[in-house]
Amino acid sequence: MKNKIVRFVLWICSKFNRKEIEQIVIELTKVLANQNPEIKPRDSFKDEHPNYREFIVDPIPPRKKKLKRKKKRR
Repeated sequence: MKNKIVRFVLWICSKFNRKEIEQIVIELTKVLANQNPEIKPRDSFKDEHPNYREFIVDPIPPRKKKLKRKKKRR
């Protein structure tokens, strides 16, 4: 995770000048302080519970009645 953040910081530094980076920091600080209701940070719930609602439903419903067995003829 740390490596990913370092790469992101390097990318920002290579694409933006100092003034633009300062503006990015100000906007991110607003997001973290919940001052910008339009932009929300990603919810950590999915990271904490990776298998939540990841299951497959059987397409064939269970039988309600028992099957009758056929008698064998000899």
